[in-house]
Amino acid sequence: MTQILPKLSPEMLIPRLGEYIVQKGLISESDLQRALAQQQNETTKGRQYLLGQALMDLKLLDRDALDQVVTEQLIQLRSALQSSHRNLEQRVKERTAELNEALRRLSELSQMKANFVANISHELRTPLTHVKGYVELLVSESLGDINEEQRHALQVTQRATAKLESIIEDLIMFSLASRGEMSMKLDKVAIRRVIVLAVNSASTKAEERGVKLTVNAPEDIPAVQADSEKIGWVIHQLLDNAIKFTPSGGTVEIALKEEGSNLILISIADTGIGIPAHRFNEIFEAFHQLDDSSTRHYGGTGLGLSLVRQIVEAHGSLLDVQSVEGKGSVFKFPLLAVRE
Repeated sequence: MTQILPKLSPEMLIPRLGEYIVQKGLISESDLQRALAQQQNETTKGRQYLLGQALMDLKLLDRDALDQVVTEQLIQLRSALQSSHRNLEQRVKERTAELNEALRRLSELSQMKANFVANISHELRTPLTHVKGYVELLVSESLGDINEEQRHALQVTQRATAKLESIIEDLIMFSLASRGEMSMKLDKVAIRRVIVLAVNSASTKAEERGVKLTVNAPEDIPAVQADSEKIGWVIHQLLDNAIKFTPSGGTVEIALKEEGSNLILISIADTGIGIPAHRFNEIFEAFHQLDDSSTRHYGGTGLGLSLVRQIVEAHGSLLDVQSVEGKGSVFKFPLLAVRE
């Protein structure tokens, strides 16, 4: 059934017309009530019956006076709309200026943070190099004989300085990436060899945690186009994370797989604690960890995955994450194959 729409009239656009006519002294309040009652009565019959028609039918207002009142109201309404529009435009301009200023300050703060991290990291590196050097001299007994208890203490110190050195290098890399100064040296890289070296490096930690570390990398897998040092760091970081978040008895597998004729897919899968679906984006925030309580069970600076993603994207690739909380995670990304 087709609905018949009422015919539009200028009077329909005027709010509180009756009050305006009373204020102008053209009718009294009692006249307005009579007209409203007449309008109500006719409307209940299913008619489109406006207040202006009621006023004219009751001979309280003639057509010329009604048209004049409607015209005045329309002019006032247009003026109000124009004023509101100007005010809205001004508010938008002011808000845009405020947002631009906030973005500028945020950019400055981000730059200051990157500079601070870079400066502190470089300042830490020099004394750490001295500490590391003298510890190595002591362990090698170049400065005199040591007993087994002293050797053990120095070896613990060596591991601690190596960990600190790794953190400092991560901070320096982060500061370079934040300032857009991280250079990439793309070359032909034997990715299987990089994988094997990373696995050998991570195997001790896996054994200590009771995690089975496996490799699925065909010997004839093609080379890839990559920055060997940085992609090696990415793989080491992903392996380290997978081992760290996998409980004893679990497994971590790193695999290489050809995808089509142009891509080599690198994947690191674990049977660890997994990531809640609603917190996927958080894992890539710098200096942020999902376990951010004061009694964190897992260590780390929270920089690893942030840098991993930046390095992978600098290779023209994308890091894909699949995870089920309590069952494990898979991190994977493709690199361009380089064939003879």
